[in-house]
Amino acid sequence: FYRRDVRRKLTSCCMSLKCKLVFMFCQAEFSEINLASYVNSGCMVDVQVNKGGTKVVRSFKPDFVLIRQHAYSMVPGEDFRTLVIGLHFGGVPSINSLFSVYNFCSKPWVFSQMIKLYHSLGPEKFPLNEQTFYPNHTQMVTNPSFPVVVKMGHAHAGMGKIKVENQQDFLDITSVVALAGTYATTEPYVQSKYDIRIQKIGSNYKAYMRTSISGNWKANTGSAMLEQIAMTDRYRLWVDSCAGMFGGLDICAVKAVHGKDGNDYIIEVMDSSMPLIGEHIEEDKQLITQMVINKMAQVLLGVSTPQPSAVKSNTGALLKQVLCVLHPAGGHRSASASPSQSAQGSPQRARSATTSPSQAFQPGPIPASSGPGAQKQSPQLNKSQSLTNTFTETLRGSLTDDEAKAETIRSLRQSFASLFSD
Repeated sequence: FYRRDVRRKLTSCCMSLKCKLVFMFCQAEFSEINLASYVNSGCMVDVQVNKGGTKVVRSFKPDFVLIRQHAYSMVPGEDFRTLVIGLHFGGVPSINSLFSVYNFCSKPWVFSQMIKLYHSLGPEKFPLNEQTFYPNHTQMVTNPSFPVVVKMGHAHAGMGKIKVENQQDFLDITSVVALAGTYATTEPYVQSKYDIRIQKIGSNYKAYMRTSISGNWKANTGSAMLEQIAMTDRYRLWVDSCAGMFGGLDICAVKAVHGKDGNDYIIEVMDSSMPLIGEHIEEDKQLITQMVINKMAQVLLGVSTPQPSAVKSNTGALLKQVLCVLHPAGGHRSASASPSQSAQGSPQRARSATTSPSQAFQPGPIPASSGPGAQKQSPQLNKSQSLTNTFTETLRGSLTDDEAKAETIRSLRQSFASLFSD
């Protein structure tokens, strides 16, 4: 935390409860991070933080990292692959894995994994849109059919994509690829009725339909209508198959196009840097945070879930630095957030999986935990007030020792959500 008084109170509260784990969060963009990694001492990170309008450098050793920003783009100044290598060199665990994050720095490399799924599952179960790869502009002599979409290099958010109608325009675009000095891919242009996005966060699934209103062939450009649709077994197969890439993806999404011919065409897979969309962004943030806490408990404490009994078995206070790499300012800063409901019997999860497209989706609060240790949701406060009040209220009342510890874990999750909610 950037405020010492909040950090001191948090540490004091957890020590009084004989807790083992104290979370210290630091959120930053890749551009604000410097690091060095060593064989024996691991990874040391320097982060530039703003204190009263003055930039200061904070140094620490991260024990866990959540990456919500693209690690590489061909836009000048947005190549952060060396930082991913440094974190991996230092053995820092993460969501998604640093191995998968590095592999997602080349879209044709990811598409090659999708081709394997296409051949193993078949075109009926995994309808992948055909794509042609050109290592450089000299190979771009002709294309089998037109119109096509030419994608130059590795870019995001619709950048570097051009619709080409005929052979003459195709030859003209090769000169642009030559100036870029990169590879290029082409894929048949699909007359889209709407776009489909299926996202998977842990064991939670959601499907969305995006329809262009402005008429632009890129549905993510201009005005568009977004609607949550029913999660089908077909969609689940797509995202589950892609979630097995590169040793497993904790967070991923599959993008597809539903053509006017009535067929679906899978075009892309996104990893943990995917933007959160729709009316359930807050729920998705909580799901991500739940995954972070569970993974940290597994990696740092050796338990499958952060149970109070596992925390109680340790003595003293251990400060764990958590580094969260967010989207750059002006982009989708949908970072981590708070706890989710349990996997089975969740009202919101059931609604996400079964509601039809015609039904309206209204965002709602996550159901509060029941039981003697449950507390009502507090009104929205600023971050320092929220963290301080959360742990102060934990010590009040007539809670037993075990109930207080369970409440502390819940409070940590809520504090994690409020810290990264902006």
